[in-house]
This record gives sequence, structure tokens and C-alpha cells, in this order.
Amino acid sequence: MTPKAFICGVSGQRLHEDEKRFLSREQPYGVILFARNCDTPSQVKALCVEIRECLSHDFAGILIDQEGGRVARLKPPHWRAYPPAKCFADIAAEGDMTGARDASYLNARLIAQDLRALGISINCAPLADVPSPQCHDIIGDRAFGDAPPQVITLARAQADGLMDGGVLPVLKHIPGHGRARADSHLELPVVDASRAELEATDFAPFAALSDLPLGMTAHIIYTALDAQRCATISPTVIDLIRREIGFNGLLMSDDLSMKALRGSFQERTELTLAAGCDLALHCNGDMAEMLAVASACSVLSDAACERAARAASLAAREVRPLPEDAEHAWARMVGIELA
Repeated sequence: MTPKAFICGVSGQRLHEDEKRFLSREQPYGVILFARNCDTPSQVKALCVEIRECLSHDFAGILIDQEGGRVARLKPPHWRAYPPAKCFADIAAEGDMTGARDASYLNARLIAQDLRALGISINCAPLADVPSPQCHDIIGDRAFGDAPPQVITLARAQADGLMDGGVLPVLKHIPGHGRARADSHLELPVVDASRAELEATDFAPFAALSDLPLGMTAHIIYTALDAQRCATISPTVIDLIRREIGFNGLLMSDDLSMKALRGSFQERTELTLAAGCDLALHCNGDMAEMLAVASACSVLSDAACERAARAASLAAREVRPLPEDAEHAWARMVGIELA
């Protein structure tokens, strides 16, 4: 069975009967979890089992945002308090890029261990945005630094740590959120930088990491590329992501329920897929909105199926074992004292 070209959320810690019917009938590519869905390890495991019982296709992704710091859906006391990306940027700023890279890798490897134990197969990280001095704090300490080479090194380490732990990474936010002066959750950011500036900084990490299996777009207008449409719904920008940045992984939108977008959810979905995104992402679990998204979706295109199959083959790789002292090594690297 070929899944439909969307990812959705669910409302709570177990599936309601209408959600089971929806997932079984519509067969989305996957389901994304948020803090509202996560209480204890046993509860999250049970929820993941329920979701997979509804999805009859081979891909059946279960996603989460577990970057660390502010963006962590799994929190203490049941899961570690992972630090934000700035922790690794700070280690690099002290002159220890090797230590920063190793810490970013091990941090991601431990996150992957947590996620895989629950049945979560995809983590929406690394964030490879390069923040400018005037950017909105929505990126802030989530960034690996403000220099593309450092961002590339530390984001690559995070992606490798996730994949070695059996979890697929999602590269975000392509082609770059670092110049946005507004939060796209609340309004549509407009970036007026020249194409040359964008190519030199914002696009560089995404080009260097373009081999990663999944990616996520940015709800941002880049006037030098398309002055009318944000990246998610711009065929011009999606073509640039594919041809110039070189990203050939499975490309999903950022959340369609963010206020950067306008129009009905059917219209948002249609514009997203028509622009060239492989998947429309809808996160809030609102059934009426989910029905509208599903109504606008067909099954994955042939090209998207090939990309999904490549991602699935990476997910099936053998998991690399963690060293016995991994947690203590991680704690030393990130400056956390274990109890």
C-alpha cells in the first residue's frame, strides 16, 4: 500500500476511536508526537503500537521534535534533559571543535536510544539554520553557531548520532530560517537578503547536508527568490532546494497550522504539494483540519516513494552499540552532573 502525502498529529495519550478510523482509512505517511501525547515510557510505547496498528504501509513513520533545550517533547523525570545546540557551539567557541563534534554526536546517539526504545523512528533535527544578529529568538539557542562551517560540522554529528542509533534525522528549515525577524508560528517572515548573501551563508549548511534522508521547509518569503510566496508553497524555491542546494531526500512542509500561512487547510495542502513538497505536515491533532488536509492529498508520487524507500533502508541499518560509559562521557562533555 502507498501512503498518502501527509503527516498528522493526534490529540492525546491514546488514540480515540475516530482517530483510529481516520488513520486506518487515510493512511498518512506518519504521525508526529508532541508533549500532549507523552506522559510515561509505557504510555508512549503503547501509543506508538496503536498508531502502527492503523498504518498498513511499509513506511509508517512516527516523528517527534527532540532537539534538546526548549524543543523537547520528552522531558524529565522519565527522560534526560538534553541541552540545546548552543551547548555544543559554546564548546566549539572554547577552541575544541573536536570535543564539540563528539559531544553533539553522543548527545544525539543517546536521544536516538530514548526514541527507538519507545517506537519513535524519526526526529525532526538537526536544525542547520545560520542565525543573523537581527534574527528572531525562535532560533536563538537552537542554532549550532553563526558560521556555516561550524553549523555543518555539528549538525552532521547530530545527524550521524541519530542514524547510528536507528532514528532518521530531518534537516530543517530549508533553505534557512536564520534571517527571519518574525516567528513563523505567529506571522509570515519576509527576508530581503540578496541571493548572493543567501547562497554564501543560509544555503551553505543545507547544501553540505543535502544527502540526509528527510528535510523540512521554512514558511518564509525570500524576496530575492519569490517575492509573493513563502518557500513551502513556492515552486521556484522548492526547485532551488532540489537543483541548487541539491537536496533529494523526502521533503516535508513545516506545520501547515502555523499562522505564517493563509487560506483553508485544503488550500494550504494543495499549494504545498503543487510546489513540489513530498509531504504536507499538520501537527495540532484537530480532526476537522486533518480531514481537510487528507482530502487534498493523493498518495505519494513515484519520486517521493523512491525517497521514502531510501530513508527506510537507512532506518533498517544495524544500530551501532553505545560504549558502556556513554552517559557519563556525555555528562562530562556537556557539563552536567549526574545524580
